Amino acid sequence: MPSRIPAATVPAPDTHTAAPPPGFAARATDVGGSPIREILALTARPGVISFAGGLPAPELFDAQGLRAAYDAAFAGSAARALQYSTTEGAPELREAVAARVTARGLKTGPDDLMVTTGSQQALALITATLVEPGDAVLVENPTYLAALQCFGLAGARVIPVPCDDEGILPDALEEITARERPKVLYTVPTFQNPTGRTLPGERRAEVARIAARRGLWLVEDDPYGELRFEGAEVSWLAAHPGAQDRTALLGSFSKVMAPGLRLGWLRAPRALRRAAVVAKQAADLHTSTVDQLAAAHYLRTADLDAHIAVVRAAYRERRDALLAGLGATLPAGSSWTRPEGGMFVWARLPQGYDAADLLRTAISRDVAFVPGAPFYTGTPDPRTLRLSFTTHTPQEIAEGLRRLAGAVEAYASASASP
Repeated sequence: MPSRIPAATVPAPDTHTAAPPPGFAARATDVGGSPIREILALTARPGVISFAGGLPAPELFDAQGLRAAYDAAFAGSAARALQYSTTEGAPELREAVAARVTARGLKTGPDDLMVTTGSQQALALITATLVEPGDAVLVENPTYLAALQCFGLAGARVIPVPCDDEGILPDALEEITARERPKVLYTVPTFQNPTGRTLPGERRAEVARIAARRGLWLVEDDPYGELRFEGAEVSWLAAHPGAQDRTALLGSFSKVMAPGLRLGWLRAPRALRRAAVVAKQAADLHTSTVDQLAAAHYLRTADLDAHIAVVRAAYRERRDALLAGLGATLPAGSSWTRPEGGMFVWARLPQGYDAADLLRTAISRDVAFVPGAPFYTGTPDPRTLRLSFTTHTPQEIAEGLRRLAGAVEAYASASASP
């Protein structure tokens, strides 16, 4: 007689109140979310013209070329494309990146690089490798918002370095470094997010000298450097004497190929790079194999520089359209940057204005921007705002500015009411 399978035992109801699970780590609750992501969700409805997100223009993606690259990656070896890979990254992609970095003036070999899941991961890995709770990290003020989140999650003491319209003030950096003894300086020296400004070459050289003299790691984030519309190229901070043995250089394909690839890279001294490899093994083992192989094929067979030239031309036209209309849009007494490349214009409203309050009025008129306050560490300037010009055509930018001008007028009238 066959044995009977016993029925599943149903636990008796727990008549006692269950204890709550332990709380979250303090770093998970102390660091706020991204206001930019919240604004993007708020403005996702059709018809909104958003200057908020730093998004590449999707109509400029080389979708056909990238699709062919993925087909080639599978045709070459589907087994390899779908398999685990090395943490450092596919050799052919590192070779292609090394060649591009060398061509831009910084001699680099494949073994100097590791591939990351976007340059944001490279920043997270360097932070995990270098920063312990309580360590001092210096940043430009204002600076890239996600970097502030990254350093906040690490428990760092984030200290702002005074800047002017050209970026970091070396004298101020010297004084703060001597006083605070920081471990890291994080900088976006070319077409900075959020201001669009570029640190001049002579200041870069002085920053490198200070870092060497004071014993400081440099983290140079360069997602926008290839998007130059005018002016002379400026050497990477990593290329300056004094910086070569202490600079982690972060790069990305998000702005010149497509952000959905989630491909970035890290160039760093050997010991630091090795430590970052170990940190990546704990994070995701390795970056997507098929994405790496497709990108490597694309770089080998397509003319990425020609594609970037098309992107530059379109973005320059859009930047010019935004700059041409700001004078008639923003209130008298406003000021703004004129970036030589990148994706952003930074503006400051006159005394008495608050960009966060203005945003609420703007959204009601189907136009959006990012208030500047979240980009600051320490006391923010509530009158500042960031405008991205890349996502919309010149005609759409003109319409967006018309709506923003109406929002400014309505905000001013409401503020003047008793």
